[in-house]
Amino acid sequence: MKTLIKLEILRTLRNRRYLFFSVLYPAILYFVFISAYGSHAVANGLSAKSYFMISMATFGSVGAVLTGSAQRISLERKSGWIRQLRLTALPGRAYATAKIASCAVTTLPAILAVFLLGAVEGVRLDAGQWLGLVAVLWAGSFVFAALGVALGYAAEPNAVQPIVMIVYMMMAALGGTWFPATGTLKDIAKFDPVYMYNQLGDFVHPGQSFDTASAAGLAAFLVVFVAAAGFLYRRDTQQA
Repeated sequence: MKTLIKLEILRTLRNRRYLFFSVLYPAILYFVFISAYGSHAVANGLSAKSYFMISMATFGSVGAVLTGSAQRISLERKSGWIRQLRLTALPGRAYATAKIASCAVTTLPAILAVFLLGAVEGVRLDAGQWLGLVAVLWAGSFVFAALGVALGYAAEPNAVQPIVMIVYMMMAALGGTWFPATGTLKDIAKFDPVYMYNQLGDFVHPGQSFDTASAAGLAAFLVVFVAAAGFLYRRDTQQA
């Protein structure tokens, strides 16, 4: 399984599409948003540079795992690669675990690239806060890696890309990625895993502590998405 994880990671990092949409694109959007907001506060007195540093890091992270895992799995199903793997000694749970783990690892460049820009633009955190922020956002990405695996088995190869993009953009829009969720939208957003993901980074802001409720909510989503991925994998096996 370790070999499979290594191959999956190397294949992703060599993909130019991944490098642009998961690493460069969120970084470009970060500059766009901080330029648009300027010195104005975004939410709860937070500067645009601080707020969008976290939201663009999560945007790139979610994009890396959703588009990477879902589309690749659907293509592997279509090409017959997964069927060939089933003929080997590799158990199904190992394949799904390798997909989730390898996708989660590839979120680190997306997170670190935006954080580097934030530091250059003047976001000041101590070393413990930087490390803690990287750790919680990386851990949170496993939730969406599991969702990507589930979508890869749920959708047909010809339909997986638009389905993933719709899910991705809807969660981002409701989750406070593009703008702070307020009022009724915030009441709805509380059930959005992307909103919970964004909330994980609030502990680095003045007067804020780690959001244990959002962490618990993401843990619950992880259980649901892993269970769904396992069920859909077994269903795909029976149909093969």
